Amino acid sequence: MNHMPRLNRRAFVIGSAALGSGLALGLDIPFGGPAVVRAADGSPEVNAWVVIRPDDTVVIRIARSEMGQGSLTGLAQLVAEELECDWSKVTTDYPTPGQSVARKRAWGDFSTGGSRGIRASQDYVRKGGATARVMLIEAAANEWKVPASECTAANSTITHTPSGKTTTYGKVAEAAAKLTPPADVKLKDPKDWKLIGKPVKRLDTADKTTGKMMYGIDVKLPGMLNAAIKQCPVFGGKLKSYDEAKIAGMKGVKKVVKVGDSAIAVVADTWWHAKTALDAMPIVWDEGENAKVSNETIAKWLAEGLDPSQPAFVGNENGDAKAALASAAKKVEAVYSYPYQNHATMEPLNATALYTADKCEVWCGTQNGEAAFAATVEVSGLPSEKCDVYKHMLGGGFGRKGNTDYVRQAVAIAKQMPGTPIKLLWSREEDMQHGAYHPVTQCKMTAGFDADNNLTALHMRISGQSILASLRPEAMVNGKDPVTFQGLNPNGETAFGYTIPNLLIDHSMRNPHVPPGFWRGVNVNHNAIYVECFMDELAHAVNQDPLEFRRKLMSKNPKHLAVLNAVAEKIGWGKPAPQGVYRGIAHFMGFGSYVAGAAEISVTDGNKIKVHRIIGATDPIHAVNPAQIDRQVAGSFVYGLSGLFYGGCTVKDGRIEEANFDTYNSMRIAEMPRVESIIMPSGGGGAWGGVGEPTICVAAPAVLNAYFAATGKRIRSVPLRDQNITFA
Repeated sequence: MNHMPRLNRRAFVIGSAALGSGLALGLDIPFGGPAVVRAADGSPEVNAWVVIRPDDTVVIRIARSEMGQGSLTGLAQLVAEELECDWSKVTTDYPTPGQSVARKRAWGDFSTGGSRGIRASQDYVRKGGATARVMLIEAAANEWKVPASECTAANSTITHTPSGKTTTYGKVAEAAAKLTPPADVKLKDPKDWKLIGKPVKRLDTADKTTGKMMYGIDVKLPGMLNAAIKQCPVFGGKLKSYDEAKIAGMKGVKKVVKVGDSAIAVVADTWWHAKTALDAMPIVWDEGENAKVSNETIAKWLAEGLDPSQPAFVGNENGDAKAALASAAKKVEAVYSYPYQNHATMEPLNATALYTADKCEVWCGTQNGEAAFAATVEVSGLPSEKCDVYKHMLGGGFGRKGNTDYVRQAVAIAKQMPGTPIKLLWSREEDMQHGAYHPVTQCKMTAGFDADNNLTALHMRISGQSILASLRPEAMVNGKDPVTFQGLNPNGETAFGYTIPNLLIDHSMRNPHVPPGFWRGVNVNHNAIYVECFMDELAHAVNQDPLEFRRKLMSKNPKHLAVLNAVAEKIGWGKPAPQGVYRGIAHFMGFGSYVAGAAEISVTDGNKIKVHRIIGATDPIHAVNPAQIDRQVAGSFVYGLSGLFYGGCTVKDGRIEEANFDTYNSMRIAEMPRVESIIMPSGGGGAWGGVGEPTICVAAPAVLNAYFAATGKRIRSVPLRDQNITFA
């Protein structure tokens, strides 16, 4: 695995540029100073977030990554709201992590994961916009020799109210850039928002539509060569030997490069020549003991962890669940499981690196520009001021491109060919079989009822993998992985939605050799299935309506209940469904947002499912761009339903078997149900919620519960392909 690099004394330390974890930072963001800083085109930078050109074009700097989720537009809306600029003249720009570090991290956290792109930066980016507005007004007031308090700003125009004089941002930007920023600015009350909360069009759509958008895979530099790479197919194995003489005369081949102790690359004039030569080169691997591991051995080991006598980390506990279960009038028990799943991004991993003795530069798509920068600094051996990373649009990320393994490899190859730009592109097979997978887990659910069929106790034992133990061991809490308990915590941004008198939720940590990673939605994906399908089981076990059963347990959690009620009402719960159509429902909390889902399905021949309609309700506290949230919900259901029906990586001889989309499938358009989203921001102070990941988790349990309603059969493991269940 590639841990966050520990940098040497010549480099810098990024406090928590985590691999996709998105932990919030306490930031002191500088907003500029008396000296004018200029953009590449010479336009003045009013502060770190805002550049204004003479023609009134407003360039808003975006530190977070855009990979289709819409953060680029949402973050620009946040800045523009406080800036009071003309939205039709807004464009965006990525600062580089090297520039940020050189300016004492002027743009804060570059990490884009955990649905934190907007919610973890909303406060300071809005302050960036507000600060720039105050400085522009002050510059105009100084020119007019009037008090700034007599001036207002709107739509990139400043007006002196008493006299009616006006000027534009472009005309005063140079003067504003020379001013000292105010020490403090007041942000707007949400009731006064004019741009935040509006479904404005995305800023990146036109370039994507015309093909102008540049992704990492599109980078071309003068004199560039191409590299293809192979790593030991068994995780933890090593490169034993290779025979480069066998490919010495092959077309286009320039060099064979060993990369670390477990990989080999071929550099050629084209990528296809590099890949063809690499495939032809004899390679011997030292696969090690991990070659003995299989799906079956992993499953057996995890099953052993379900035994309550096995040690476990406690994530949520109240009352005495074990005693209450021992004395329960009725007990219900079920065991669930969830497999490894691949990110399967459309754009395979790639990075282009140019190394010289005085400079190392990398061009790539990354979910964490600072982590990619830190990796570049460490592998190049150069000081941070001689390195930089130029971030491009990502062709999908889903958590995988928060890791830096591909960046480290590109720099390592380029370092062996100084002065020549090297584009490293992983093959689809390499991308699929050397991922950082959704963690594998099993779960034993045990519930107890009293004589009146009231739920009195629940023990939820998870056995399986920890992401943090592999990626960020320093974030563990006394050996416990907090990420394991997403959606199961007593409070906070991933809180459990039910109140049960005696509750115990614990984790028997077992870490196979297959590397886990942050996979869109992370642990809420399987936790929601375990909890929400089991809640359905419990309702039926005591002959109660699944919705009413949940409602009784949620009276102390009104926001959880609100989204559940919303989807129930929209789906028509309690009213007759169309002939042959069956319904399922689920709710959960993740990443600060409350979410629920309801599905309508029909089943033919017992194993062919048609998902007719799926409804998602989301309370993200504040909704920056409702149109984008609507798209995110639909996209989440594509990902969630793909995982339910098709997702699942199998391990044989220590390696992942699924190598391409023929064996790791994704939903097709014809299989997609009608999606209806309910966006219901509850507002108020405190933390904001995310939207990129939360809603994924309710798709699978809603459909699984509907499948039980249709067939009377419980499915407790996914993907459905393994149960011979398919889309109709």
